[in-house]
Amino acid sequence: MPLNQRQITLAALAAAGENATFSPVQVQKLFFLIDREASHLVGGPHFRFKPYDYGPFDSSVYDQLAFLSFQGLVHISGSGRYRVYSLTETGFAEGRNVLSTLPSGTVDFLSATARWVRGLSFQQLVAAIYRDYPDMKVNSIFR
Repeated sequence: MPLNQRQITLAALAAAGENATFSPVQVQKLFFLIDREASHLVGGPHFRFKPYDYGPFDSSVYDQLAFLSFQGLVHISGSGRYRVYSLTETGFAEGRNVLSTLPSGTVDFLSATARWVRGLSFQQLVAAIYRDYPDMKVNSIFR
């Protein structure tokens, strides 16, 4: 089923479970992995990632999260690079609704990917992305 950017954002965050939180690097890498590995499952790619300081980056990920925050679906706390993103109760319900329309294999991929990015430290996550996607390391400041 092709999803739009709003739907994939809510579904991917909801796949991590209720009250799950994401750092900036985690949301960037989550949507990068979905676009690279599962775009055919969700009608993507939904973003345009380019190599940046810490690997794949697209500012429209943050734009989408800010828009969803304005709509009361995403909670953004903190400031600067230390922001934390999570779904509101309404956002989680909407994300779960999107997930319910997807094949179980797609839901499993989104859940496993969300768990994986949340389970690694900043350094571990960036290093793993660079190892598997060396094309995203070309502009790195991460050593």
